[in-house]
Amino acid sequence: MFYGEFEHTIDRKGRLIIPAKIRQALKQHDVQTLFLTRGLDDCLFLFPEAEWRPLEARFKQVSVTKAEGRKFNRMFFSGAVDVTIDRLGRLLIPKMLKDFAHIKQDVVIVGVSSRVEIWAQEKWKAFYDSAHSSFEEIAERVLPE
Repeated sequence: MFYGEFEHTIDRKGRLIIPAKIRQALKQHDVQTLFLTRGLDDCLFLFPEAEWRPLEARFKQVSVTKAEGRKFNRMFFSGAVDVTIDRLGRLLIPKMLKDFAHIKQDVVIVGVSSRVEIWAQEKWKAFYDSAHSSFEEIAERVLPE
């Protein structure tokens, strides 16, 4: 559903213009509500509600008696906010989430199939530089034959 890599900036009020291709995919799938939360690797995850609800149900199954499960759920859900895109195609990113992802102004928006990731530009560049040279090796380890 979401594909591509887009460079954008956040305005003074913390709003981010969502790329037209992503807005088009949201419209095509009749997505009204999105959930924005702390992601992994210092980025933010943005999920359509239809993708969020199964994750939420799955994470509810994590035992509260296990410290790692409690820690993960606290971080993931305490940072979650439901968001909508305004009529100008903008999304408000709360300060706590910008701080978590080290976002100041320049961002890279990455479509990752069922979710969108929002990265501080310098964090994305560092990730990309470290991962692109081993892309084929990673594919051999993680993809089924």
